[in-house]
Amino acid sequence: MTLGEVLTILALVAVVAARDNDCKFRQFSDTSSFVCECSASHCDVIEEYTLDEENFVVYTSGKRGFRLDKDEMPIRNRPTPNIPDTSITIAVDRSDEYQTILGFGGSFSDAAALNLYNLSSDVQENLLRAYFSSDGIEYSFGRVPIASCDFSTREYSYAETPNDFDLEDFQLAFEDINYKIPMIKRASAMSSRPIKLLGSAWSAPGWMKTNGAMKGGGRLKGLPGGEYYKTWALYLAKFIEAYTDFDVHIWGLTTGNEPTAGLFPDWDWQCMYFNPELQRDFIKLDMGPTLHSRGHQDVNIVIMDDQRIHLPEWADVVIEDPLASQFVSGIGLHWYMDFLVDGSRLNDTHHAHPEYFMINTEACQGYLPWQEKVVLGSWERGESYSHNIIEDLSNWVSGWIDWNMALDTIGGPNWVGNFVDSPIIVNPDQDVFYKQPMYYHLGHFSKFISPGSVRVGSSVDRDRLVEHLAFKLPDGNMALVVLNRKEFSFPLHIYDSDVGCLNAEIPSRSIQTYLWKSPSSTSRK
Repeated sequence: MTLGEVLTILALVAVVAARDNDCKFRQFSDTSSFVCECSASHCDVIEEYTLDEENFVVYTSGKRGFRLDKDEMPIRNRPTPNIPDTSITIAVDRSDEYQTILGFGGSFSDAAALNLYNLSSDVQENLLRAYFSSDGIEYSFGRVPIASCDFSTREYSYAETPNDFDLEDFQLAFEDINYKIPMIKRASAMSSRPIKLLGSAWSAPGWMKTNGAMKGGGRLKGLPGGEYYKTWALYLAKFIEAYTDFDVHIWGLTTGNEPTAGLFPDWDWQCMYFNPELQRDFIKLDMGPTLHSRGHQDVNIVIMDDQRIHLPEWADVVIEDPLASQFVSGIGLHWYMDFLVDGSRLNDTHHAHPEYFMINTEACQGYLPWQEKVVLGSWERGESYSHNIIEDLSNWVSGWIDWNMALDTIGGPNWVGNFVDSPIIVNPDQDVFYKQPMYYHLGHFSKFISPGSVRVGSSVDRDRLVEHLAFKLPDGNMALVVLNRKEFSFPLHIYDSDVGCLNAEIPSRSIQTYLWKSPSSTSRK
């Protein structure tokens, strides 16, 4: 065999290998776009990048094609951009700094773990790699339900013995030991980034509550400072300690999932009522002192964990108390009622309490009663995610956590039938999973805007045509995310006075992430 023949074979092998890493498109009927199907033998991966002073890199996902596809183009080194009037120019101001990014992620719910373990071992590995490895979108946050929630197959707590105020019978459930913890440990082992774990409880055990049940609303018996509140604080501390025993470390705790849901006695799944005043007093009298006395003072306490409609008043009540505020680190938001109020409430909350971070702690599609639960290939649901992330981060939010990382084709399991959509949908009958457009929209942020990045100023000359956010990355390089929800493409020019002009195009109905090297920065590979 001649050298030329060898080189030809090697080139063909390289082409086949590249194709093996591409999306395996699958279009379902009556949907606006497609999914990427992953199996034991095939799953698309994201091509890594290297930056130099002469070129920029852009990753594109679109309704009509592309899934985090990479391209590289030259930087035009001129003092000001020379562009046609029909174009859009985004100017980046790296000196105008805002919040530091904590990260992006999803939730290690019972449902996500059960769906993972319904797949063969090789497909499980591909699913976890899709979220956590350098081949995938590199999540750095994981929300962990404390005991059961609606996305479990049953109701359960860790303290089923009534009046066990010292929690001598406290123990983790089968689901924690066999599903959630193993999933977390596998994800952490393949991730190059530490995964911040945020625990959230839906309800205390029924014997601690006024209605005697985990579901259906109700509140803790008595008042903050009393035995039920102190036992509940101990329960949360013991959750941290039980996970630590498995070498799984909790970064933070919320004060309880959607506390306002506890107002409704007919609520079908686990919930427990707090208002801002009760939460304030619980933190300063019970939760904060208990965590500190048991050595968990490094665990971040995140208040509210509910809709942004309650801001800034909820934060005002809790944080303006000098005793409660010393234990609080941040404010948790859900996105479900964002259509009622705009992002200015987040901006107002930040300026009232600038020392406290804000993070979105839950979001999902298909949650409204009249909506189809799982829509395989919905581009619009991905756009809705990106739009919300851009609005949140434009108003000082520092992180964004999705809900279930994996659901089945009906949007479960869920013990009350409260099915929804997910960025990854598992089909165990075919031993495959589908990466939804939502997955790629999330990846345009989570993959490239790593923890420690700082949002910087960006402005556009033609308002409301595209949405955008700019960041200074931890290595000093720059990133810009641009979302185009219009039905037509735009010539796009990104101007960085320290570097030059990046000339490109953003296709219709697409999202892009641009990356370029800053002077004297260290490039990532």
